[in-house]
Amino acid sequence: MLDKEVDNMSIFVVGHKNPDTDSVTAAITYSNLKNKLGCDTVPYRLGELNLETKFVLDYFGVDEIEYLKDVKIQLKDLKYKKNIPLSSYMSVHAVYNHMTKNKIRTQPIVDENSKLIGIVTMRDIAMSLINGDFYKINTSLNNVEHDLNATVVNRVRDLIIGEMLIVAYHYETVKRNNQITENSIVIVGDRYDVIKLCIEREVKLLIITGGANLPDELKSICKNSGINIIVTPFDSYTTAKHMNQVNFVSSIMIKNMIKFNANDYLDYFKEEIQNYSHSKYPLVDYAGNYLGMVSRRHVLNPGKKQVILVDHNEYRQSVEGLKQAEILEIIDHHKLGDMSTELPINFRNSPVGSTDTIIYQMYKENNIQVDKRMAGLMLSGIISDTLLLKSPTTTLVDKVVFEELKTIIDIDIDDFAMNMFKTGTSLVGQTIEQIFNKDFKEFRLYGKKVGIAQVFTLNIEEVFDRKEAFQEYIHETFVQRNHFLTLLLITDILKEGSYLLFEAKNQQLIPIALERKIKQGEYVKNLVSRKKQVIPKIMEAINILK
Repeated sequence: MLDKEVDNMSIFVVGHKNPDTDSVTAAITYSNLKNKLGCDTVPYRLGELNLETKFVLDYFGVDEIEYLKDVKIQLKDLKYKKNIPLSSYMSVHAVYNHMTKNKIRTQPIVDENSKLIGIVTMRDIAMSLINGDFYKINTSLNNVEHDLNATVVNRVRDLIIGEMLIVAYHYETVKRNNQITENSIVIVGDRYDVIKLCIEREVKLLIITGGANLPDELKSICKNSGINIIVTPFDSYTTAKHMNQVNFVSSIMIKNMIKFNANDYLDYFKEEIQNYSHSKYPLVDYAGNYLGMVSRRHVLNPGKKQVILVDHNEYRQSVEGLKQAEILEIIDHHKLGDMSTELPINFRNSPVGSTDTIIYQMYKENNIQVDKRMAGLMLSGIISDTLLLKSPTTTLVDKVVFEELKTIIDIDIDDFAMNMFKTGTSLVGQTIEQIFNKDFKEFRLYGKKVGIAQVFTLNIEEVFDRKEAFQEYIHETFVQRNHFLTLLLITDILKEGSYLLFEAKNQQLIPIALERKIKQGEYVKNLVSRKKQVIPKIMEAINILK
């Protein structure tokens, strides 16, 4: 059990920021597939769920997945050592023996609830032997019994607090000076008169040294007394030398130690320990429970969170801290982004309309049966990303998968899709910022930073009633994010076209992209796909303007 390595966490399966239905359902369905194949994965989201996605999860009885803030390296990710903590009620002597036996120089001390309350080092133990109060004893009878290899003659109470006294004077001198009191912890050899005096004065603890063989009469008196009495085989000198080591280890431990929370980031840890010279630091959870000891050498080769990405392959669209994590797989249907990995990974990228289309194919390739809930989620992702197979991004593969999934869930697809779109496109009660950012993505096209938001609606007036406010927000975003182009597509699902609001550094950009002059808020027929229609046109226009 000593120095046990801490296990790594589950694999994170995440979609992109500002998650849409395809991104969320892909994370859930792919995590389900990986788990059926023997992996330990958990799906997460990188933002608030939109109304459409909530509708889908609720319809198929699937719980909302948790939000993931980042995948930066935390102290809990390190392969730190979990030295066994010791109780504060153990003796200094017992702790020293444990540390010596296991070659430990910094020992964590916990209370009865496993909460970290201090640490002890070999230096602390050494200094206690040099500078400690040799006569003050605060310990338990069990500690004394164990450390002095003693036999208990009479046990009255376990807690022992008092002043140590070694009786070397003549009986009459001891009696006359009243050295023995009820607060005394007396060390004496086979001095039977002194032993009787100790019993009379009800000392805290009587320690009889040399393994004295007491007369039967005295044994009877001892056993019927009201005080703790033990017999140790050690001589009086050795007994006295050991007594200041029987104290509770809490008497010498460092209470105001430097400790870290397991959720602290590695970067913070590195910065903090620059101010200290210690080699090891205790690690606790939020409740203060001891977890282990982290050292400077653990920082040299830190454990990384393992991540699988779905529906994206660009850093700016992904989880914060991704460069500190290990990417295991990418499943996507977008253009190649800017990601790189240190080792080869499984990368699946197909020019289809939905990531869920690819994932369904992977279920079939692995001979994993698709249940109704997973089928419903995958079908919803396809419906959302292909606008019920009407988007130009739709491929024959999407249509084939669509039909196969329909047979599994057996519902009225047209009615389901319309309710899904109605719920998802409702903008009632949402702020300008919420509407703009619900499906906003940034791209770097030919070195130019471009931001494109897309809003799907069945009621265009919900946007155009606040047209000026949207234009102001677009301007703010354009300036603050230093965009070459900030574009809002307001896509009418039924008309299969989009209205455009935008701001660009070059006023010719949009006219060149669309091959005609266009006004703010103007409708463009058959323009519904950001990925397959808008981005290629913008890229071509930027290239022309170079």
